[in-house]
Parts: sequence; C-alpha cells; structure tokens
Amino acid sequence: MEKSKILVVEDEAPIQELLQFNLERQKYRIQLADSGEQALEVVGTYMPDLILLDIMLPGADGLEVCKQIKANPKTARIPVIMLTALSEEADIVTGLELGADDYVTKPFSPRVLLARVKAALRRGATKFSNDDDFVSIHGIDIDSARHKVTVNEEEITLTSTEFKVLRLMASQPGRVFTRYQIVDAVHGEDYPVTDRSVDVQIVGLRKKLGEAGRFVETVRGIGYRFKETE
Repeated sequence: MEKSKILVVEDEAPIQELLQFNLERQKYRIQLADSGEQALEVVGTYMPDLILLDIMLPGADGLEVCKQIKANPKTARIPVIMLTALSEEADIVTGLELGADDYVTKPFSPRVLLARVKAALRRGATKFSNDDDFVSIHGIDIDSARHKVTVNEEEITLTSTEFKVLRLMASQPGRVFTRYQIVDAVHGEDYPVTDRSVDVQIVGLRKKLGEAGRFVETVRGIGYRFKETE
C-alpha cells in the first residue's frame, strides 16, 4: 500500500534534514517547504495526508499558516502537527484552538515524532463526526443513539455534558483538546461558560468512569486528551 504524503514546513536546514531522514526511512513521501508562504502555495496542489508545521517561520508564521489551512474547505481536514519550542506554551494553545491536531516540542525524539505522525494519520482516516453512533475503546462503549455508556459491560450514568465530552475525546484518542475546544464542541461557539468549568466536568467524568478514568489524561497547561493505548 502506498505510504502517506507529508508536507514538512521547517526553515532550519538541520531540523528539516532530520525530519526528512526519519520520515523517509518509514517510506513516507515527503515534500519540503522553507516558509509559510511556500507551504500555502504547495498545500493546495500537493494535498498532503499530514502537515508537520514549525511555528517560528520567516514571513507568515506557523499559526497564520494553520489558520489559513483550516479555513479552506479543500484543506481543512488535513491533520496538522505543530513543531514548537518548550517555551511556546501559549502558541501551542493558540495553534490547537486554530485547528492543529497535535504538537511536538523541540528537541524531539524521532521515535516520539513518528508515533505522533502515525496516530494523527490514523485519526485523519477516521475523522470524528457528530453522526458517529458508536465508539468502543479500552472497555468503554459509547452508544450515542441510546445515550448509553458502559464500562466493562457495566452501565454508568452520565450527564448530557459529561457524555458529550467523553464521546468527543474517545472518538479521537491521543488528540489534545484545549478547554475552549471542548466547550465549543459540546455547547457550540460563544456559549457563556468559562473554560475552567471543563475541569469540573472532567473531575466528575473520571469519578464516574472509575478505574477507566485514568484514560482521561491532563496535558498540563494545554487541556485534556483520551489515552490512545492501554
């Protein structure tokens, strides 16, 4: 089966070469871009399966590139993984709010990077939809049609909000969601609720899930994700 196409947007030659080397070893097909403007020119014609996008770029930075990619219906579904410095926590949150799917901090482990790439490609192939009726993961079964959740075949009772939060994250395991993304997905944009209320919902959700509550992970300073593997 033909390997996925990946657009690498990185202006530092040593990092670009490292990314290309490790990705091509896994037989991915690689296209390179040195700037945000070049990335925007390439993405519409190359139509990659995934984009690795550095935040600090000459000209249009990674956040602006991500914003334009996600605003274009033709490219909006392409997964974007941001490459960031450890000190860029605020930019990570902004990028996720703009629609980025994940992030990797520099310096990065090639093994971690490849794992994130594989996970993002897998999620991209089964993108979450509000029409999804059934999700099953880690012994948790979520039946949207019946508004029913069972953990190891034992039914638990969730509020409407807890149910929506669980379904959102469990449908895209491994993806990091900011608090505002969770609020928007559950209640709709401009809903008059603080992002910290999400923390309260997560605490209640974990408690009701019991042992399975450990799969709802906190990503410090960013938000939450549903653990991908046991």
